[in-house]
Amino acid sequence: MRTSDRPGRLAVGVLGAGRVGSVLGAALEQAGHHVAAAAGVSEESRRRAADRLGVGLSRPEDVIHQADLVLLTVPDDVLPGLVSGLAATGVDLRGKMLLHASGAYGLGVLEPATAAGALPFAIHPVMTFTGRDDDLRRLVGCSFGVTAPEALRPVAEALVIEMGGEPVWVADEDRALYHAALAGAANHMVTLIAESQELLRKIGVEHPGRMLGPLLGAALDNALRLGLSGLTGPVVRGDAGTVRKHVDALILAAPEAADAYIALARLTADRALAAGLLKPEAAERLLDALGGNTWT
Repeated sequence: MRTSDRPGRLAVGVLGAGRVGSVLGAALEQAGHHVAAAAGVSEESRRRAADRLGVGLSRPEDVIHQADLVLLTVPDDVLPGLVSGLAATGVDLRGKMLLHASGAYGLGVLEPATAAGALPFAIHPVMTFTGRDDDLRRLVGCSFGVTAPEALRPVAEALVIEMGGEPVWVADEDRALYHAALAGAANHMVTLIAESQELLRKIGVEHPGRMLGPLLGAALDNALRLGLSGLTGPVVRGDAGTVRKHVDALILAAPEAADAYIALARLTADRALAAGLLKPEAAERLLDALGGNTWT
């Protein structure tokens, strides 16, 4: 059955058939929509378009022409130029739903297209995509940060639900802070774990991931269930001597890691102090151990 013969079904175009675009396109296809065309610049995009979406690569203007809903799934730094470029080409955007998946941008980046008659959506999946086959399954139950004009909000939320996700409304002016919170948690966690693994390898631990796994699993579970009340370790205990030993050891082994440790220990102590988990005198001792002379 053709898409046009099925009420409510959309022809979908994907501009940027990368990890995110190919997954969202495939999810919409599973929901009964039809991926009509895709665009991309790399051989990897060509492969994903063929394998996940069942289409070859087309010119961006041809994708727009064939689609009712267009996914703008390109890197954040490319998105403004893509939108302004589409508007400048004079391609007919009237009534086209343009959906970008950037966490950091809101509706403003789509303004050149909106002025030309497009319907703007900012729908960001709160998930990391690796390009592996299990990416599509990860959308099930995943939160999506949704921003759209009030009149289009039901459409945006319906699209997220069809992809298996949970829509969470994010005000346009809050998109940057929303994304900073997500990136700070997910991206920096990976960096911290990789750094910890490297330090353990330096002292001869053969399988650092095996050592860290149970500890980190419990810590993440505590953090998500209990918030700051789940905090453990020398900072919240006020063990200034232990913290100083950590700093000294890191300065010798990995100075750049020492800087990160000090910054995070300060933030941890600050939060613990404000929550009443750490006494002021213990906080002062920690500050001295961290090499500071003022407490924020």
